[in-house]
Amino acid sequence: MGTAGELPEGVERTELDGGVRVVTDSMPSVRSVALGLWVRTGSRDERPGQAGVSHFLEHLLFKGTERYSAIEISELFDGLGASTNAATSKESTHLYARLLDEHTAEAFDLLSEMLLGPTYPEVDSERQVVLEEIAMYEDEPQDRVHDVLADAVFGDHPLGRRVIGEAEVIASIPIPSIAEYHAAQYVGPNIVVSAAGHVDHGQIVELARRHVQPPTGSPNGLASGEPRRSPQVCFYEKKTEQYHVCLGAPGIPRGDDRRFSLGVANAVLGGSTSSRLFREVREKRGLAYAVGSYSDEYMDDGLVATYVGTREDNVAEALDVIGAELTSMAADGISEEELVRAKEHIKGRMVLGLESSSARMSRIARATMYDVPLLSLDELLARVDGVSLEDVATVASELYAPGKFSAACVGTDEALFRKALEPVSPALAA
Repeated sequence: MGTAGELPEGVERTELDGGVRVVTDSMPSVRSVALGLWVRTGSRDERPGQAGVSHFLEHLLFKGTERYSAIEISELFDGLGASTNAATSKESTHLYARLLDEHTAEAFDLLSEMLLGPTYPEVDSERQVVLEEIAMYEDEPQDRVHDVLADAVFGDHPLGRRVIGEAEVIASIPIPSIAEYHAAQYVGPNIVVSAAGHVDHGQIVELARRHVQPPTGSPNGLASGEPRRSPQVCFYEKKTEQYHVCLGAPGIPRGDDRRFSLGVANAVLGGSTSSRLFREVREKRGLAYAVGSYSDEYMDDGLVATYVGTREDNVAEALDVIGAELTSMAADGISEEELVRAKEHIKGRMVLGLESSSARMSRIARATMYDVPLLSLDELLARVDGVSLEDVATVASELYAPGKFSAACVGTDEALFRKALEPVSPALAA
């Protein structure tokens, strides 16, 4: 057992025998605790025949253990006054609860048993729940299009898979296969215990030592193979009132120092209500209600993207505007006024976000799980302040050149969509 690393004030980290890591962030002024049990496994760690098992397993963690049924689990959390939930991503799965500090030990005991001791008593009924979730998701084109984009950008690489999985897998995967996946993935080196709020690090370490005793194993590596391919068009035909369109290109990994410059560039392009896309597409032309940009970072890769939802008559004009803004960003960068405004926007969101114990619990967990340096708030603000016009111009020229972008759409007429891509990239239109 030992501690390591330069950590911000109030943050402590310990690694237990077997590889489980414990990280806490003390917030003495609050009476709540945000507690999370994280596992470094997600959709990118699945084989094609397991598509969605990480997410399905997340559901099943709530369905019962040797000591408690699903109803008893919910009653226990309610009796602690706790709010609890879980989430799965491409690279992680976690259970979490937010509760009064006086109930930390009881909540920890329950969460750890759910994480490591599921008994799968209600698999078939939960299959139906997840199948309904998939069906609901298919009816939400503004969500579906982002997975269509991942397919366009990453292709057959595991990062191209959708987290929610495939209905045919969920409908048929047997309990032994689910249990095998759990045993292989929920091992010591993949697990991080994270807590923020009114916590004592020593107490959390002792609770982890007592309750979190997973199988030994090796930490998950990264899938081999080239995640890139030449820019692609992926069209998902569905009768909708709007065309839901994403343009996306390769981005940067989680730990890349350019993430601060990219954050500024993204805020200027479409990440705020004063952004270029919001102003040009929505405010000036009234072409869309929802328009913007975003970036996703993974352990070894990333994605930069734009989104717009617009009616058929407006698709061509909206993509013309978005293509022009991408070209402008890549060729000319941004103005001094935009730089200052974007920095203040980002810093404000950082400060407000880190006043939340849940956000701080998630931040320290991800930094620990993905081996990314954990910066203090002052260091984060300084890194944002240090971004220059030249930094933004460099990252924009590398990432926002329209010729690097793939395109995804959920709509009714593929030919119309492809024709509308001409101003963005003649190669995509062809």
